[in-house]
Amino acid sequence: MFPVFRLLQTAMAAVSVLAISALQAADPTFAERLGWKAGQVVVILHVDDVGMSRSSNLGATEAVEKGVATSWSVMMPCPWVSDIAHYLKEHPNVDSGLHLTLTSEWRPYRWGPLAGKSQVPGLVDPEGCLWRDVPGVMAKATAAEVEAEIRAQVDRAATLGMPITHLDSHMGTLFARVDYFEAFARVGIEKGIPILAVGGHATYARHENGEATRELRAWIPRIWNAGLPILDDLHTGSYDWKPEEKTAKLIALLGDLKPGVTEILFHASRPTEDFPVITGSSESRRADLMALTSPEVRAAIQSHGIVLTTWKELMARRKLAMPMGEGKIAKP
Repeated sequence: MFPVFRLLQTAMAAVSVLAISALQAADPTFAERLGWKAGQVVVILHVDDVGMSRSSNLGATEAVEKGVATSWSVMMPCPWVSDIAHYLKEHPNVDSGLHLTLTSEWRPYRWGPLAGKSQVPGLVDPEGCLWRDVPGVMAKATAAEVEAEIRAQVDRAATLGMPITHLDSHMGTLFARVDYFEAFARVGIEKGIPILAVGGHATYARHENGEATRELRAWIPRIWNAGLPILDDLHTGSYDWKPEEKTAKLIALLGDLKPGVTEILFHASRPTEDFPVITGSSESRRADLMALTSPEVRAAIQSHGIVLTTWKELMARRKLAMPMGEGKIAKP
């Protein structure tokens, strides 16, 4: 995830895309459908951009080991993936997904597609790297090329022996076009890997990312009925919080969450000397780490009775729900 979202509200349907009218307020939350009690607030505290840099890896591991982060996702085309793969061999229980990456946004620090230029020429810019922004991808890449690159990234993780607890999308590219999202959902369903999909009340999702894209709403029942879990909400706004306010804002957010399963995104990093050269968001990412390791945040989670969870647990609960006659979700 990256601040380019502010420029791509219509493209970034990551969440708003996925709120469907079929789920009325009286219907059970997806948390209830997954076996939690009515009224419970269930949260995934998630770290994006793992594998992007040494700083990203240091921050993510610290946020999980010493803080309250419960999940992360890895950018497979990036230079520091092998480092995190070795870490995961020693810590196999970490909730680790793939941050499917179709862009390469930084000016001095870049990467290309794992499928190779000859296989996905529409994903490659004049420098031989992935496009810097989502519009660049949308203008050139076909859905077939996008699917080929998704599969290449999943294959690379499998080759490295990395767990894949879920799939999401760097910079929201996979939610920018209906055919991209269809490729994303198709791979997740085929492989039985949960994908980022919000189908509940979507309180923050709708506010942060605009109105739902009508063409994609039908995918929520298809994803759920295929045996994959669905989120009730997604909060992506922490990137825009001022560094000095992040801990307080997270505490306030935790107190305002509605019942259901909500994922809250961060980019926790422990900046090394070179990290500010890569990104101007170095201090923002450091502040994410400080918030996730704050004793005050941990205390707020306890005081509000918030249940922390992982994508791995969501999938385990979804499997248990299937034979229990929980019922399918109808198309809107």
